[in-house]
Amino acid sequence: MIAALMVASLSANAQGMYAKPMAGAVMTNLVGDVNDTKMLFGAVGGMEVGGNITKMFALTGGLLFTMQGCKDYPADDFINTPTTLHLNYLSIPLLANVYVLPGLAIKAGPQVGLLVKAKRGDANYMDFCQKFDFSVPVGLSYEIGDAVIDARYNIGVTKVNKDDIHGFGFKDPMRNSLIMLTIGYKVPM
Repeated sequence: MIAALMVASLSANAQGMYAKPMAGAVMTNLVGDVNDTKMLFGAVGGMEVGGNITKMFALTGGLLFTMQGCKDYPADDFINTPTTLHLNYLSIPLLANVYVLPGLAIKAGPQVGLLVKAKRGDANYMDFCQKFDFSVPVGLSYEIGDAVIDARYNIGVTKVNKDDIHGFGFKDPMRNSLIMLTIGYKVPM
């Protein structure tokens, strides 16, 4: 609903509406009640739609598929050796872009994510993870013509894990931590 309102607002007020297909790489980890985990490399891809409200301010909204998780997820009673935890999300970022120099924007806003896959080693881990994720992406983008290089850090706000289920989960919160680098191309609408 928020995305629809934003797109409607952009349609009414924005100059230079565009769609931006984008793809890139992520480095992810979990922070919180997890020790000695290692960053996991993954991919991100999707589409953002945006438009300039003024010369120095733009709004974007998107739909991204992101591969997240961590390596060396600790052993527990369910899986007795450290393994890789893979978490795949469909995410909707809604970002404000403030242009501080021509082509250079600082961006921030809310992002909601829907967990579509959770695997730990060969085990399905969906029952141990929250289905929704909320984070705050902050970053920079630089435009070279219609090409856009975008770097973001997503600060995880909600916990990934559910409360302890049958002694297999963690009671203290673990949150996603994500560094994302993408390349996109603006297609005028």
